[in-house]
Amino acid sequence: MPPSRTSHPGDEPDRDPQEPHRNRRLAESFGSDAERYDRARPRYPQALVDRVVAASPGPRVLDVGVGTGIAARQFQAAGCRVLGVDVDARMADLARRTGVEAEVAAFEEWDPAGRTFDAVVAAQTWHWVDPVAGAANAARVLRPGGRLAVFWNVFDPAPDVREAFAEVHRRVLPDAPLNPWATASPLVAYEPLSARAADGMRQTGAFGAPERWRHDWEHAYTRDQWLDQLPTHGGNSQLPQDILRELLTGIGVAVDALGGGFTMRYATVAVTAARTGPV
Repeated sequence: MPPSRTSHPGDEPDRDPQEPHRNRRLAESFGSDAERYDRARPRYPQALVDRVVAASPGPRVLDVGVGTGIAARQFQAAGCRVLGVDVDARMADLARRTGVEAEVAAFEEWDPAGRTFDAVVAAQTWHWVDPVAGAANAARVLRPGGRLAVFWNVFDPAPDVREAFAEVHRRVLPDAPLNPWATASPLVAYEPLSARAADGMRQTGAFGAPERWRHDWEHAYTRDQWLDQLPTHGGNSQLPQDILRELLTGIGVAVDALGGGFTMRYATVAVTAARTGPV
């Protein structure tokens, strides 16, 4: 049965919402429109990419949840040799077509076949990986001093943008348990993800103390650019088409009222640690 407008897309009653890596159905949903995902999703701040590269002992990078290769291509442009791993064959296929070497597997089950890396990165994907098993697998493939860096782009909209979008969600999905625009502090929602990532690194006993990095930046969107991105968001990708159309129409009207475009503020938050101990 498709989700109704009163359900939160992607919820599964037998899944713990605090453990998104168990929601495999949603984790594997993004490849349904891989081209749109690659076209519309935001990139990552160059300062963060450069920081990861500088803190790693060499250029060999493993990208966990490589998706369509958005972050992988940024690391390639910074001089790295990148191998991607993704659970979704459709996403991995597009990554290959854009020049990124990619293999299909869940990272917790992926066989590195003896290969080692200077950095393991995960851009917008580590919450789909078991944080303990994922960190342990990263430690196995990292050279001594190699770096694990997992990071997320977090929307931090201006108050008028946030309220305009929140009102549309309240109207179109009135009984949904989560309104992604309803909080004045979007970074708060990412604190549990960051904490689980850090705890997973600590539990391996193979990493130094995890660090938190943050990079703030902005991106200007036209109405059409923002509407192009919205269907790629996890919850929206699971909506019935009639509800998705209603949501996009409402958001489009809201952006028109904001002047036909707006600037989205982002914070890219990272949790990172260097491999120091035995695996």
